[in-house]
Amino acid sequence: METTGMEAPPTLLTVVALALVDSADRVLMQRRPHSRAHGGLWEFPGGKVEPGEGPAAALVREIAEELAISVDAVDMVPLTFAANPASEGGRPLVLLLYTCRRWQGDPVPEPGAELQWVNAPSLSALQMPPLDVPLAAALQRHLKKLD
Repeated sequence: METTGMEAPPTLLTVVALALVDSADRVLMQRRPHSRAHGGLWEFPGGKVEPGEGPAAALVREIAEELAISVDAVDMVPLTFAANPASEGGRPLVLLLYTCRRWQGDPVPEPGAELQWVNAPSLSALQMPPLDVPLAAALQRHLKKLD
């Protein structure tokens, strides 16, 4: 077999995140365990979409694993996304943000993580991974429009 010297582009990684919004328009943020990548930074809870899994199903699974609560896919509303192109080094990534105002149970952090309810205007003061920053800005604009 002849090779052309060109490698296949890296596979796009899809990650889903959820902005849980309470009745006072506060947003649940999660501080990553210090032992993980981006440790100590605040993020929207969520995780990777597994092969054969849709974004909504992945988010339902991830939220149950990370926060020990139940969300229904019909209560999740897509809001925005952020992307990390392959040209920035590493694997290309797209991060999809959904909002949700209904869930069952009380959020509990996974070991080593912290949870905090944050007023939307205060989101920009949190130290976050780079792709969470534009998601937080879009969420702030969205919640401001709802006032």
